Amino acid sequence: MEATATRTVTPNGAKGAIRHALKKQRPIFLWGPPGIGKSDIVRQITDGLGNSHLIDIRLSLWEPTDIKGIPYFDSNINKMVWGAPEELPTEEFASQFDYVVLFLDEMNSAAPSVQAAAYQLILNRKVGKYRLPDNVLIVAAGNREADKGVTYRMPAPLANRFIHLELAVSFDDWFQWAADNKIHQDVLGYITFSKKDLYDFDPRSSSRSFATPRSWAFVSELLDDGVDENTTTDLVAGAVGEGLAVKFMAHRKVASSMPNPTDILAGKVKEMQQKEISAMYSLTVSLCYELKEASDKNDKKFDDKVNNFLQFAMDNFETELVVMGIKLALTQYQLPIDPDEVACFDEFHERFGKYIKAAQTVH
Repeated sequence: MEATATRTVTPNGAKGAIRHALKKQRPIFLWGPPGIGKSDIVRQITDGLGNSHLIDIRLSLWEPTDIKGIPYFDSNINKMVWGAPEELPTEEFASQFDYVVLFLDEMNSAAPSVQAAAYQLILNRKVGKYRLPDNVLIVAAGNREADKGVTYRMPAPLANRFIHLELAVSFDDWFQWAADNKIHQDVLGYITFSKKDLYDFDPRSSSRSFATPRSWAFVSELLDDGVDENTTTDLVAGAVGEGLAVKFMAHRKVASSMPNPTDILAGKVKEMQQKEISAMYSLTVSLCYELKEASDKNDKKFDDKVNNFLQFAMDNFETELVVMGIKLALTQYQLPIDPDEVACFDEFHERFGKYIKAAQTVH
């Protein structure tokens, strides 16, 4: 069954909603196209619960007996009894944690007989002789029927047991995650310049490769200075499609001709000749990335580097790019910029103060 509601939530919005629903022990179903981070959201929520454990089950790979167990003859009582399923948490196991999150992924891709067995577990929190411990929280996920994946229509009684959330791709949420997870600067720079290329999945297309947050993470992992350009292009095309691969590699080539961010922050480079806009976006992201590393390492020259960053931006970038840079610095990278310690801050504030205020409001 496809979620009929048109209302969507961003990944960060979904996290808040899921946390609240789980406090009430209400099962959540996350709907969304492939590759937008449904599984990662559940992992992050579990990690945020403190003393917790995630049990990640691909329900599409299960048989009904994996949930209900298998009957066997017990000669001691002269009856058939049910062997408890091994992967579902026992009372003894669950007692080690404050919460256990049972994640039933690809639920609507499971055969109807498996969904029927899961229905009993979700409806009554038990199946056969097995009972879910009280501290087990249930989250399920699946692709929409419109995504053209292998799905089975979910029975209405089962669907009615869930609170349904449909996920939408959000650049801001993705960038925050990407910055925290050290996604390659070239990927960050390109997507910041061309936000629409973060996600281009079209269920009507026959292409096997398409851009999603997940496939861009693959690209980040594949970028290696030791690999030749043709091989890299082949790999990127295999992850996000040929059209985007050509655009991304062209961007990467131009971006490589930009000044070294380390030299800019050290004050060694004060101007640039290359004015290609996508490369300038990439350079801005790289400068923020380096400042974040300096902040994390408690670099004693951090304030000087911030000063060089702001001065360089004022001297070389158009207003739009300066605004983007300070927003990235304050919101996505959350840099601890102290105006009293940055020499050019008064000039910067005079020229761009209203934009700084807007960025801090967003933060």
